Amino acid sequence: MEEPQEVYSSLQKPRKATPQPGEDTLNGHLPPGWQSYMSPQGRRYYVNTFTNETTWERPSSVPGTPKSPVSQKSSAVNGYYVSGSPVHQLDSGHTSLRKPSGDPQSPGSPAAPRRQSKESSLTINCVTFPHPDVMPEQQLLKPSEWSYCDYFWADKKDSQGNNTVSGFEILLQKQLKGKQMQKEMAEFVRERIKIEEEYAKNLSKLSQNSLAAQEEGTLGEAWAQLKKSLADEAEVHLKFSSKLQSEVEKPLLNFRENFKKDMKKCDHHIADLRKHLASRYTAVEKARKALTERQKDLEMKTQQLEVKLSNKTEEEIKKARRKSTQAGDDLMRCVDLYNQAQSKWFEEMVTTTLELERLEVERVEMIRQHLCQYTQLRHETDMFNQSTVELVDQLLRKVDPAKDRELWVKEHKTGDIRPVDMEI
Repeated sequence: MEEPQEVYSSLQKPRKATPQPGEDTLNGHLPPGWQSYMSPQGRRYYVNTFTNETTWERPSSVPGTPKSPVSQKSSAVNGYYVSGSPVHQLDSGHTSLRKPSGDPQSPGSPAAPRRQSKESSLTINCVTFPHPDVMPEQQLLKPSEWSYCDYFWADKKDSQGNNTVSGFEILLQKQLKGKQMQKEMAEFVRERIKIEEEYAKNLSKLSQNSLAAQEEGTLGEAWAQLKKSLADEAEVHLKFSSKLQSEVEKPLLNFRENFKKDMKKCDHHIADLRKHLASRYTAVEKARKALTERQKDLEMKTQQLEVKLSNKTEEEIKKARRKSTQAGDDLMRCVDLYNQAQSKWFEEMVTTTLELERLEVERVEMIRQHLCQYTQLRHETDMFNQSTVELVDQLLRKVDPAKDRELWVKEHKTGDIRPVDMEI
């Protein structure tokens, strides 16, 4: 679809600051857990992968708090976390979805896991959102259009308040409800057709009634025409019911015959992406826990060596440091995979919700078109009915009792000579 692609063409994934090797080329080895990065402005800064602390100054030889920490601020763009300088550079002519928070000069963590800044984000049902207290300004994908793709990202409680329902599921139920309403409209028109058919049948039967058939003269002619008009009107209503069936009822019934099946496939696709996102989130939490354990183990062995409470060798310390570093790398990898999964889910949500939006517009327009056809047929029926009684009206205006007597006399007279008195 062109429209969703146009939305995405405006997005540019944030560039992660490239981590230097475990060795600071300018100042020798860094303490455990620290890595150096180069900001886009060419300035070197340091990140503690265990605590996510950030500083412009090279940390001391003892792992822990840096000399002069810089408050780390971060924001997320559609599942991607901003790191380094603010990454909100979009293609020319497009507007960023979210403006980055914080000082543009402040460095950020390249891994940016969920808890990198408790003040900047939170995760609900495995989906990461900006924290409401410090949420950066967010512009809609389709401003002023109230588009589906802008308002259904979060989950909500179901009617019983026990389980949560995804925003996409709500949109899906709206589509299926629309299909059901369309079916019920077709059933309504079918009832209207039955009424028309029954009405036409009764009109035709009444037109053949013999009541007052012996009326004569001009009134008799008008009466005969009135009965004939009923037969003509019956034919009109039969035609009306036939057109209702072919031009209104059948299109409503046949529109999107396989719609439910298509929606089911769509539901499964989005649900699978959401499940994949949940599994990636579980992996992040597991890696985060492993990192904490490795960090504690390293700190404990280091402290024991410093206070001479243990015979731990430097080799064991190095081994613990390697495991801690590996755990940090694993966490960064898991976070990156999570962000990729969330990004994929985000993109498919936008694409699919825009498609649902288009389908809803198409359904409403289709129904409107065929209801207009219904009213047009109704107008035509009324106009035809008016023409059938117009002749009756003309004949009624010509009814003349004197003329009726003349006609009757002429037809039934037996002689025009009047009798006289008998003379004596």
